[in-house]
Amino acid sequence: QHTWARNFKLCDGKLQSPISISSFKSITLPLPALEIIGYRDFLPSPLYLKNNGHSVVVNVKNHLRKRLPYIFGGSLDINQEYEIDHLHFHWGAKNNRGSEHVLNGIRYPMEMHIVHRNRIYSNLSNALNHKNGLVVLGIFFQEEDNESLYSIINHLTSVRWLNKEIKLNTSVTLASLLPKNTDVFYSYKGSLTTPPCNERFSPLFVLISTCVVCSQLNKFRLLSGGNKLIADNYRKLQNIGLRKVYVRKLNPRLFAKYNETIFNVADLDWFWH
Repeated sequence: QHTWARNFKLCDGKLQSPISISSFKSITLPLPALEIIGYRDFLPSPLYLKNNGHSVVVNVKNHLRKRLPYIFGGSLDINQEYEIDHLHFHWGAKNNRGSEHVLNGIRYPMEMHIVHRNRIYSNLSNALNHKNGLVVLGIFFQEEDNESLYSIINHLTSVRWLNKEIKLNTSVTLASLLPKNTDVFYSYKGSLTTPPCNERFSPLFVLISTCVVCSQLNKFRLLSGGNKLIADNYRKLQNIGLRKVYVRKLNPRLFAKYNETIFNVADLDWFWH
């Protein structure tokens, strides 16, 4: 990681992810709800599971241009919709680490990133060139059994080796992988956590937690990155600098305070001055 910036200058930028998030230092605002559309529907086939040497990725190759699950609202710009492109995981060699972000000093055993592309751009490569191109949902996993993960975990042995890719013969819904409560989330300006570390990014959202059990984590830890097993595949924490972190909480008094005026997301200031 310490050599990334030699080849990818953005990896040494000022808006890099991940960061350490403190609920006490975050700014609580009555942000609009994060609207999650189509997450209860099965992802359209074909889905592909790939070991890329750094993580395991579920790619959604939407050749038939079916309507994909998408998100809007929250702290996103008005009238901007982002549909799923792929999802991947970060995990630790031990259960006391693995997540990329840290929340209130806690590093969870695993973190999932659902990468969304702005629907006005035709593909990920195109979206990466625009500041409103991508949105990432980061979801923490804590230690508790999660039956929904088996739709992916049961196929990990088939992609144990580097660059192995298979077609997933299973049905997957994104809702089954999310925490039950999506009303509370953190949001900040961030980046991709692997090269090219693009900072052309809409706000990154971090949701609190869903579940994973130790036996499930051990399946991820058997994946090979080539010359060693994939583990501790999280990036070191980056300097938050002058960035603000916003948190949406259902606080009646706070909502009443802002009820007299229309809350305009476009007016959000993402930096301290």
